[in-house]
Amino acid sequence: MNLLTLTRDLAPKRPLSLPEASQLAERQATKLIHLGQLEGPPVPETLITELPGLHVERVRPLAVPGAAGLRGDRWVVLLNADDARTRQRFSLAHEFKHILDHGRAQQLYPATPLWSPRDRVEAVCNFFAGCLLVPVIWLKRAFREGITEVRELAQLFEVSQAAMRVRLAQVGLVERAAGGPGLGGAA
Repeated sequence: MNLLTLTRDLAPKRPLSLPEASQLAERQATKLIHLGQLEGPPVPETLITELPGLHVERVRPLAVPGAAGLRGDRWVVLLNADDARTRQRFSLAHEFKHILDHGRAQQLYPATPLWSPRDRVEAVCNFFAGCLLVPVIWLKRAFREGITEVRELAQLFEVSQAAMRVRLAQVGLVERAAGGPGLGGAA
């Protein structure tokens, strides 16, 4: 079985609650890191770009940060070549989650009183990208090793400072980082 199938098969065949959708995204990201035999940051793009049956194109101009779809029997991910490298990495991971959920997103992420299915899908894809590029275990290890400034963490994980701020909040480390440079607003 290939990495895509092994990761996709983690999803149940039923609608997911908001916490379940987050847990699935984190499990899938963790599975990819494990299958890729990765031990520390940064997660290389090749984890995704070298998958069989998947092709990545950097396009100029592109009106969106990224897009994914089937071209024949091959997945194609388009990335905006004008975006910063950190943005392209995040978009690649985000679009890969769309591929993982292809054909099942409606079932997995139905509307809730506060979320449309589309908004849920986009939020889950963003969460997955954060989990893949900044795994919680690696982030906590960096913190234990004294790397606590947003700028340094973003450089270590090769993500934007804005993405790092979000991830720090998601894993509950933002209070421990309080007072560090760059926590005030988006980059």
